[in-house]
Amino acid sequence: MTRPSIKRLVVALGALPLAAAALVGVTAGSASAAANPGPGFPAQYAAPYAEMWNNPSTLMNAYNTTGNKYYTLAFIVSQGTCNATIDGDTPITDAGWNNAINSLRAAGGDVIASFGGAGGTELATCGTVATMQAQYQRVIDQFDLTRIDLDIEGSTLDNTAANDRRNQALANLQQQYAAQGKTLTVDYTLPVSPTGLESDGIALLQNAKSHNLNVNLVDIMTMDYGGSMDMGQAAISAANGLHNQLGQIWTSKTSSQLWAMEGNCPMIGVNDVSTEVFTTSDAQDLESFAASNGIQELTFWSLGRDNQSASGTPQSNYQFTNIFKAITNGGTTGPPPGATPIHGYGGKCVDVAGAGTANGTKVQLYTCNGTNAQLWSHSGDTFQSLGKCLDVTGAGTADGTKVQLYDCNGTGSQSWTVGANNSLVNTGSGKCLDDTDWSTADGNQLQIWTCTGAANQSWTLG
Repeated sequence: MTRPSIKRLVVALGALPLAAAALVGVTAGSASAAANPGPGFPAQYAAPYAEMWNNPSTLMNAYNTTGNKYYTLAFIVSQGTCNATIDGDTPITDAGWNNAINSLRAAGGDVIASFGGAGGTELATCGTVATMQAQYQRVIDQFDLTRIDLDIEGSTLDNTAANDRRNQALANLQQQYAAQGKTLTVDYTLPVSPTGLESDGIALLQNAKSHNLNVNLVDIMTMDYGGSMDMGQAAISAANGLHNQLGQIWTSKTSSQLWAMEGNCPMIGVNDVSTEVFTTSDAQDLESFAASNGIQELTFWSLGRDNQSASGTPQSNYQFTNIFKAITNGGTTGPPPGATPIHGYGGKCVDVAGAGTANGTKVQLYTCNGTNAQLWSHSGDTFQSLGKCLDVTGAGTADGTKVQLYDCNGTGSQSWTVGANNSLVNTGSGKCLDDTDWSTADGNQLQIWTCTGAANQSWTLG
């Protein structure tokens, strides 16, 4: 089935005036330093695709108007020579986009960088695992990303050799960053029919699993099916189909974990197939379904279309963003009642890096931002966030052993009591949760150390 160009939608559709908006270029600014770290993502969130050929100011304009904090940057593509760029012609060091990312993160938001799209040349042009891995790493390090999206469709999806290289490269990077105490969350955006993924998408995911790539979510493009239909119900039908398909690949996951592996991406308004229209009513239906089932991400194509002139359907400006953002911090995968922040040295909060839920995700000190990654429930002698437990790596007892997030298992490495001077004492080791080196830098991974009663071992709930 022909899929939409999630790139420059230069399509002559009469009532759908997209081309003028999509072709507004970005003038490359002067090179800048790497972007600052971000706070990560809550358990459920909306992250509309923001076209990177538009002005970088679109991010903060949307945030200031809607309050939505999360966006997917589209697209990072190759120039055809295994060189990652913004939209194929702008360096990733572009000051405009790096500054826009910093501004959004300073407001408590964050971004996902999306590679590929139907109209761009994805890094499949890199002929080896090593060269492909180096290009992904350039972008991740430049934008200080904890989450990336791979929009793989069309002929790129059928390039099985490139898919294999990509999955190897990303699995290597996940291991490399984990060894540094960092998180790299990988999402795939793939085409679907109203019944779910097609065979080439399933094959890509099976290949990812074979390389031990930890896929965070599969975002399905619920658009352009080829005929007139109820687009909201078609998106829900595809989500149900995906749930079953994911369960056949990741057989050990629970139903709720499988729902949390889903994203859903309609094209708002009139699709490339002009008889298909995704309305604001459809958006309400999909948001309600996603929130109640615990779907992790809602996104849509695209931020530049979120107005009546571009979408071709009755709406107010940013109405789709405002509808979808209701999922943020909500739904069944959110924090349990009574969950609170844990405040530590320098007024910073105990934080799950990148809001990751993979075993081994580092627990760090970070500027308090109110996201689910900083909300902890105290149940018995455990502290839980995002459905997992505060854990001492490897049940270690030595000073300097790092603290992580891990499946709750009832062992002493996850047992904590409140000690003198508001310390948190790990009962398995007898050591205290410690802000090592008295650091107030965002991202400093917490450790256990011999209890001293000092301020860097003092923690306050609430």
